[in-house]
Amino acid sequence: CICAVAFLTEKNAKVPQQDEATYYQTAQITNDRYISVGSQADTNVIDLTGDDKDDLQRAIALSLEESSRAFRETGITDEEQAISRWVLEASIAENKASLKRTHTEVWSDSPNPHDRKRQENCPVGLKNVGNTCWFSAVIQSLFNLLEFQRLVLHYSPPARMQDLPRNQKEHRNLPFMQELRHLFSLLVGSKRKYVDPSRAVEILKDAFKSSESQQQDVSEFTHKLLDWLEDAFQIKAEEDREGEQPKNPMVDLFYGRFLAVGVLEGKKFENTEMFGQYPLQVNGFKDLHECLEAAMIEGEIESLHSAENSAKSGQEHWFTELPPVLTFELSRFEFNQTLGRPEKIHNKLEFPSMLYMDRYMDRNRDITRIKREEIRRLKEHLTVLQQRLERYLSYGSGPKRFPLADVLQYAMEFASSKPVCTSPLEDVDTTALPGGTTAQLTPPASTGEQPDTSVPAEGSGSGPQAQQQQRVSIHKPFTQSRVPPDLPMHPAPRHITEEELRVLEGCLHRWRSEVENDTRDLQASISRIHRTIELMYSDKSMMQVPYRLHAVLVHEGQANAGHYWAYIFDPHQQQWMKYNDISVTKSSWEELVRDSFGGYRNASAYCLMYIDDKKPFLIEEEFDKETGQMLSGLDKLPPDLKEYVEADNKLFVREMEEWDALQARKLQQEKLALAAASVAAQPMKYMEQQSPTEDSKHLQEDTERAISKAAAEHDEKSPEALLNTAMKVEYTRLLRFAQEDTPPERDYRLLHVIVYFIHNQAPKKIVERSLLMQFADRNLGFDERCKSIMKVARAKLELIKPDEVNMEEYEMWHQDYRKFRDTTVFLLIGLELFLKKSYVEALMYLIFAYQYNKELLAKGPYRGHDEVLIGHYRRECLLKLNEHAAVLFETGEETEVNAGLSIMNELVVACIPLLLVDEMEEKDMVAVEDMRNRWCSYLGQEMEPNLQEKLTDFLPKLLDCSTEIKSIHDPPKLPSYSTLELCERYGQVMTSLTLSRTPADGR
Repeated sequence: CICAVAFLTEKNAKVPQQDEATYYQTAQITNDRYISVGSQADTNVIDLTGDDKDDLQRAIALSLEESSRAFRETGITDEEQAISRWVLEASIAENKASLKRTHTEVWSDSPNPHDRKRQENCPVGLKNVGNTCWFSAVIQSLFNLLEFQRLVLHYSPPARMQDLPRNQKEHRNLPFMQELRHLFSLLVGSKRKYVDPSRAVEILKDAFKSSESQQQDVSEFTHKLLDWLEDAFQIKAEEDREGEQPKNPMVDLFYGRFLAVGVLEGKKFENTEMFGQYPLQVNGFKDLHECLEAAMIEGEIESLHSAENSAKSGQEHWFTELPPVLTFELSRFEFNQTLGRPEKIHNKLEFPSMLYMDRYMDRNRDITRIKREEIRRLKEHLTVLQQRLERYLSYGSGPKRFPLADVLQYAMEFASSKPVCTSPLEDVDTTALPGGTTAQLTPPASTGEQPDTSVPAEGSGSGPQAQQQQRVSIHKPFTQSRVPPDLPMHPAPRHITEEELRVLEGCLHRWRSEVENDTRDLQASISRIHRTIELMYSDKSMMQVPYRLHAVLVHEGQANAGHYWAYIFDPHQQQWMKYNDISVTKSSWEELVRDSFGGYRNASAYCLMYIDDKKPFLIEEEFDKETGQMLSGLDKLPPDLKEYVEADNKLFVREMEEWDALQARKLQQEKLALAAASVAAQPMKYMEQQSPTEDSKHLQEDTERAISKAAAEHDEKSPEALLNTAMKVEYTRLLRFAQEDTPPERDYRLLHVIVYFIHNQAPKKIVERSLLMQFADRNLGFDERCKSIMKVARAKLELIKPDEVNMEEYEMWHQDYRKFRDTTVFLLIGLELFLKKSYVEALMYLIFAYQYNKELLAKGPYRGHDEVLIGHYRRECLLKLNEHAAVLFETGEETEVNAGLSIMNELVVACIPLLLVDEMEEKDMVAVEDMRNRWCSYLGQEMEPNLQEKLTDFLPKLLDCSTEIKSIHDPPKLPSYSTLELCERYGQVMTSLTLSRTPADGR
């Protein structure tokens, strides 16, 4: 259906494109119609090349009809219900306005060019220049095919390219080929971490004739790309040929042939056709081989193997020639007729790293048919065995079923229980019942008399009286001394003789053993059949056509929007690499499986690229013919491209040099400014000190109290002795604060830096110097005792040698404390604004509180605040903003809609990568999915065209799954709080959170 949608969305298609429309079609002998690969023959082919609206509606109806079977089999999930309803109609109508997007909205380059410098031997990434992750995924997959890379790099334009192109294809394809050569050469030899593909992308945009913000389908783009490359090489081949048939390397590399053997209305036909990318249906299959088997056999094929003519129709496909690069399109989209829009299939589909194609080759046709028939018989037998096993494992005639072996075991346990001769109610104390009689509780006699109805049935009645009538005294294990000896633990038979028990136990034991043996035999037979089917094609004769997995293109998102990236195998490092736009990182088969098989979140493989394992030239490096050394970097490039890359590298080196010079000037200016400030501050030593701030007053009072207490306790009145005692007194006080177990609203680390240091086990020398600095404060006091102690403290500071206290470490600890206070202020203001429901203002404070706090916690668990608590309110703030923006969008008013989208673009979308960067935070991942689903749900609603246009432009930004951190606003300017004020306000806001019962992950 997606291919049909793509075809229907071609704008102003006056002339039918036969080479594209019949890409995967097999001509029948009897007429000019086509049979599409992967679908049954359609005798009602609709011509969509004209302007007939009736044909258009018939095509949509046909698409709906074709998808109905898969829909009935699988249904839809709750998540799928929340996604697009109008994508098909929107694709047909298509937005006529061009949706503009600037590059900086997608990627914000770091101003520091050193951040954009390529690491040694690291592959180069591709910049996303506006929903072009599909471009990056495909181009990187092809670039890492070294044979393809060589063909592109060494492509020489035709001689007549200097003249005006003769037709539209040449006018488009040859410039694109030149830009692709430039792009590949930069990927080979650039000094940049990633390069900009804008020029090549701009040429592609005209060909797709769709909105810039409409995310392109990977298979559609790959078709187009291979077509263009084939045309470009064909032009060159025709120019170079010398009376021979021109040879096109693109055709040799990517195209194969298959034989279609079929029957149509009783008439047999056999045709050979060429194919490029081979489409496979995903829905209803568990692995790649099942998909291929289904694609190779269509319709009723029994008549193919019989001599008699039949009215049945069907066909088989047999590969006669496989291309060196074998590409499978996994069709993960189907049309939901109920919702009237296409949906993505998230089912799990496994595929191997080594694929053997022998069973699909025409030369193995006879043996494959024999094996398929054997597999068919085995599966029929397997179905019978599984049905039999199910009868053993789910025994019973009622709604609840149990394993038969367990049922027999339970019966044996019941029979073996101690028999009792009384009713289970006879030993119950009934004194609490009205009348004190047990007659009301005993079962009715066998004479058929009805029980006394004076006791209401269970659950009947209401009010205290009815409840009192139902209350009986039972054994209370915590108030009575022991269990009554005659009270059975389980139900037991009333009467059973030893002879009856012996016979019954013997039968039950024997039956249970028989059932267990039968179950084991069935399970073993089923396992053997599964193993036989798995090994059906494992003999060496059917493992002669190996294809190794080269690349996997992954899509995460929904049918209408999402994000693409690629996993590509590096054979030289024997390492899977993940190419995600500008990010190229080492990966693993386990990560590939998680993201590509499907069933995990919304990510799954969309395209598989296998290469012939018997053709090593596809991935072999090039060697110098004279020296025999492997070529690398710029040595791989022809002269014109080498010159092009060297010029770009020089520009980048110059940019780094200019940056370094600019930073050196800034550093020099800062040093001069600091020196000037230092000189200006020199006279202050001899002038009267400024009035102490509120913080210093508070610190001064604490210090003076410690001195007074030391003076009262100490007989010796020398300043040095008093200083030592006062420091011990102060340290003891602060240590008591550090050791106290306090609630969240009272954090003594804010009270004093020493408390913070004790919590985090700062070195002893750091603590001593910090405490000494407190007593060396010039604002300590004006009485002689304090002044003398201050002078002694300052003298001690001067005597401390540089090797005794590492001043860099000292400054680092104090810097961390200042950062802790800043984090507290960010958190305090953010929570205050959150409680006032000022979510727009609160977000940035909570964002920076989380970031600062995370940096602190990386150094130790007590360096910062509770990360879960901050993360909770950061997440809640984003969810509130998302909901508020959605409500504004729902109004439909221009100003309100713009305000809502502005909130999303400037705040929510910019902050989503912060939540995605740590996949261990499951609640953050769920919150992101909730926000995305909230906006995707609008796709199923009727709305004005201008709203659809805005939504179409916005959704790709929201669904971009990259964790690349975009530019965020500068930190808000923090007010200056005294220590007492900060502690007080922090305590108040934490108390408010407790009183408001706002959950924070259980805290």
